[in-house]
Amino acid sequence: MPAMPPPSDIVKVAIEWPGANAQLIEFDQKKPLASIIREVCDGWSLSGSEQFALRYADGPQLYITEQSRGEIKNGTILRLAISPMRAARQLLERIQSHGIDARLEALKELAKLSADPTFAAEFINMEGLATLARLVESGTHFGEMLAFTLTAFLELMDHGIVSWDLISVSFIKQISGYVNQPMVDVSILQRSLAILESMVLNSHSLYQRVAQETTVAQLIAHLQVSNQEIQTYAIALINALFLKTPEDRRQEMASTLAQKHLRGIILNHIIRGNRPVKAEMAHQLYVLQVLTFNLLEERMMTKMDPNDQTQRDIIFELRRIAFDGDNDPSGTEKRKAIYTKDYKMLGFTNPVNPAMDFTQTPPGMLALDNMLYLAKVHQDTYIRIVLENCSREDKHECPFGRSAIELTRMLCDILQVGELPNEGCNDFHPMFFTHERAWEEFFCVCIQLLNKTWKEMRATAEDFNKVMTVVREQITRALAMKPPSLEQLRVKLRSLSYSEILRLRQSERMSQDDFQSPPIIELRERIQPEILELIKQQRLNRLCEGSCFRKLGNRRRQEKFWFCRLSLNHKVLHYGDLDESPQGEVPFELLTDKIPVSDIKAVLTGKDCPHMKEKSALKQNKEVLELAFSVLYDPDEVLNFVAPNKYEIPYSCGPL
Repeated sequence: MPAMPPPSDIVKVAIEWPGANAQLIEFDQKKPLASIIREVCDGWSLSGSEQFALRYADGPQLYITEQSRGEIKNGTILRLAISPMRAARQLLERIQSHGIDARLEALKELAKLSADPTFAAEFINMEGLATLARLVESGTHFGEMLAFTLTAFLELMDHGIVSWDLISVSFIKQISGYVNQPMVDVSILQRSLAILESMVLNSHSLYQRVAQETTVAQLIAHLQVSNQEIQTYAIALINALFLKTPEDRRQEMASTLAQKHLRGIILNHIIRGNRPVKAEMAHQLYVLQVLTFNLLEERMMTKMDPNDQTQRDIIFELRRIAFDGDNDPSGTEKRKAIYTKDYKMLGFTNPVNPAMDFTQTPPGMLALDNMLYLAKVHQDTYIRIVLENCSREDKHECPFGRSAIELTRMLCDILQVGELPNEGCNDFHPMFFTHERAWEEFFCVCIQLLNKTWKEMRATAEDFNKVMTVVREQITRALAMKPPSLEQLRVKLRSLSYSEILRLRQSERMSQDDFQSPPIIELRERIQPEILELIKQQRLNRLCEGSCFRKLGNRRRQEKFWFCRLSLNHKVLHYGDLDESPQGEVPFELLTDKIPVSDIKAVLTGKDCPHMKEKSALKQNKEVLELAFSVLYDPDEVLNFVAPNKYEIPYSCGPL
């Protein structure tokens, strides 16, 4: 008779203790944790079991609690350790000792232990955070000792046990001082930038204080160093300040950043720097790009007031530049008739009162701003587009006014003006960092494209929406190529002529149609079982090879990795943390965690995933929801993923 499998609530583990042989025990999930610890202590003749606890021997070495014990798997190596309360008390005493070496060792250990939520709660409960804050405020710690102090402080605050609002003004001044100093130790600078970013994002009152204490000039100076990690933390703090600045002062902050040459420094020291832009830096550049374009939202959502003479004068200026209206005829009625004729030639839908064309939002007044920029900065182009079309008598004229308004609305939609940044997105466009008026220049390139495509399509007014659909496809295809400059965008758009769009559409349609012909359908039905088996084998082989995933914690710039692969017998998923992204295959023995495939209950996607239901400082948009999936397994555990796109191997948010 075959042996009965062990009960699901019994886990076989090894427990270590320095200087003793490991104990191999059957960990009974039904038995109180205190009882198990007492039995382990008895095995080594240790008294006072209440002074001890169990921790993982590998990885982050977290404490085992009644809440987390269910995560222990067969074959896990645990370590008997002093309890979190005892450890917190001892470290609190040691970090206040007179011996510098003893204090340094204690702070080093504290920096590591503070990531553990169980220890953190005990340490904070003993006023440990206040002690660390006083050490920083004293200004007597330097170098490694200060770096470990700041690391521990940040790790403890990240657990969300204590409100950031409790931070003192002198602490903020001290941290800001490290950031404002031109020469400061890299590790101290990195942690100081991270602490200030967390303050800004988590507390309105601290945002105001940090904004007062931190000089933008010095933050921008940190972007000119060769260390990309420092650059990333600096730009993250700039973004946090930008995000939390009241709406009525954001334009002012943008002007300050422009005066300090932020765009040019990012372009020369980061985008065109000596090293490739890493994922987290790409995310921060994307956030800055979004926040910058969101400055357009106010104008985009502002309707024109037809009775406002100043606004009407802008439309008059467009007419004057196009038709050189210096020699205006005398007589009000005659002038009005000529103006109406001119506004019709300018392509307005309401030539009698063109102000009415700007009463719909979006794009509101933003469209008029774009048109005036084109007319004043690229006057020759503007005049050519207008005169070229108003001189045609064959109904093929492209209405400039209507086109410019609709194009502005389209560009706002493509670039999601007014939307919050999405936490999972790295989609920044280098070309938007190459010009101080990147938005307006982008419009100017695209309005010329629209005019060119209109002529290529030999369009009439009835074809307006059809033309806009083609133009949208041209722009989105060109943007997907990530042109490094606006000039390169022009090159890409020139290659995406109307005939090329038709060819691409036809090619894509044919590749779909080919699969719908009767002989193909018959052949597919015949070989489908074999193909499905091949696909299954290919996917299993890929799962067995495994994949490395990027793991995001509370602070995304602390980049960590983990690896997951299927066992060769297809019965177990192995996964575990890595110090760095591996080159090639990771052996099973390095992957300390595992999930029996038989325990997997379901795979969830999109908004059903647990990690998509969590609140975030940045918006989880529709795109991220489409890329999310989770593996649910017994008893009630979950492994959460977010893929970078619909085609590549998934990246992950890590085990939660």
